[in-house]
Amino acid sequence: MTSRDRVMARPDRRDRVELVLFDVDGVLTDGTLLIGPEGEALKPFNVRDGVAVGLLRHHGIKSGVLSAKSSRPLITRATQLGMDVIKIGFSHKLEAIRQIAEEQGIVADRIAFAGDDIIDIPVMREVAAAYAPADAHPLVLAAADHVMKTNGGRGVAREIAEDLLLARGLDLADMYAHMLDDGHGLHGIVQ
Repeated sequence: MTSRDRVMARPDRRDRVELVLFDVDGVLTDGTLLIGPEGEALKPFNVRDGVAVGLLRHHGIKSGVLSAKSSRPLITRATQLGMDVIKIGFSHKLEAIRQIAEEQGIVADRIAFAGDDIIDIPVMREVAAAYAPADAHPLVLAAADHVMKTNGGRGVAREIAEDLLLARGLDLADMYAHMLDDGHGLHGIVQ
């Protein structure tokens, strides 16, 4: 049995997810690092992913970032969005996911994770639902339960949020009804 067969044999557990964690470089960004004149790293984030965090929150799903790297832009963006978990500087992500589960009082079987590179594979095997952007490393694509149509940094979190809510039986109109019905659109949602 190949790793792809093992992954495909996993039961669909998206409807039980309580927390979604995103790797940053290559998932929430396209992996590009812009270095400013003072040596600071700048990261281009996609506004669609900001809407995803608000959408998840509205439907009772927590969100967070789990990254091997630490950067001021990442902390700023995750804080702006009101993410529930900001776990950065962890090169051993499997340890981090177990720590997060304990801190949040949930089991890994209630966590979804999106990763794009080799370091993410052990976590992907541990969680309820493993996601990968379309341009992830081939081994990550093979380990993922769900491969997105979107490349990293191009709205992957938004696609994942919609996928999780579709798995809960909501259609697109239902999941966005709170934004459409009150006449305020994205009122209260940080993009």
